[in-house]
Amino acid sequence: MRTEASQSPERPTLAAVAALAGVSASTASLAFSGAGPVSESTRAKVLAAAEQLNYAGPDPRAQSLRRGRSGIIGVVMEDRLSDAFRDPVNIAMLDGVSEELGLAGYSLLLLTDTGDNHATLAAAPVDGVIMVGCSRELDAPVTAFRQRGIPIVAIEADPMDGVLHIDLDNRDATASAARHLHDLGHRRVALVTLPLEGTHTTGPLTAQAEAASRVHTTLERIRGARDVFPDVPGVVAGGSSVEDGLVAGRSVLEAEPRPTAVIAQSDLLALGVIRAAEEAGLTVPRDLSVIGFDGVRIEGAGDYELTTMAQPSVDKGRAAGRAAVELLAHGETEPQAFTAALRVGNTTAPPQ
Repeated sequence: MRTEASQSPERPTLAAVAALAGVSASTASLAFSGAGPVSESTRAKVLAAAEQLNYAGPDPRAQSLRRGRSGIIGVVMEDRLSDAFRDPVNIAMLDGVSEELGLAGYSLLLLTDTGDNHATLAAAPVDGVIMVGCSRELDAPVTAFRQRGIPIVAIEADPMDGVLHIDLDNRDATASAARHLHDLGHRRVALVTLPLEGTHTTGPLTAQAEAASRVHTTLERIRGARDVFPDVPGVVAGGSSVEDGLVAGRSVLEAEPRPTAVIAQSDLLALGVIRAAEEAGLTVPRDLSVIGFDGVRIEGAGDYELTTMAQPSVDKGRAAGRAAVELLAHGETEPQAFTAALRVGNTTAPPQ
């Protein structure tokens, strides 16, 4: 008895397309790939023959085997994707990455590190890797990627051997934000930081927590604030969201004496701190100045134009994507460093 699958017509082949177009199989293959000396008229004949035979193109799996490459570049994020996509900075950065990869003909594969999947992560079928906001907890998969000869690009990470870095001046930028508050006359300043470790719990910023942390961006921004306010206290938020900022902001505002200004390590956290201030009956910026970091557009900000350190998120992503492509093509490229600029809004003012 014949099955339904056996009754279906055979899948057309590249050889059949070539025969119908009157060209060799190798010429037909080049016509599909867009590589090699194939005239437009020949390519048009091949594509017309393919359409007539309902041929979708060479099997990408077979092409990958022949090339020894998958045509995929992985982007590794330590946050769960549901958390990562709540942050406009990550979305803008991924836009930049995907734009560059698409131009070069690469696909993007999103990978997450949850702390217990290092072996799976290191075995991902990718030609190159871009690591976003990753701490040194990823030493094991980085070593495995290097052993496989896979080029690695890291966005905002501690220096690692064999890794191309795309950096942001997190420390200097935060110091600029702190100096803005200092110049306005603020002396009682507090921090609301990004997470210091993977558990994403809210708690006080302690020397022990800092010493145990391996999260590059958070630590660099803390150091920048301390360059201006050496003894600045703070609260570590559970993540980078308005809700996390609200919880951390409530804790910050319980301090006695209450701070007159807060440096939040993301714009989402800053808006959460503003919500906490409103909840406490305070007016921003008359009773509390708030400064953020990122320079993103946030829904629900209302009449607030956040004072923030605006960073070039899309450009940073483009640079990382371009670096991964160049490493695959040439084996080397130059690292890049970006700067964030102070953008003064209506959430900072002199203390009353």
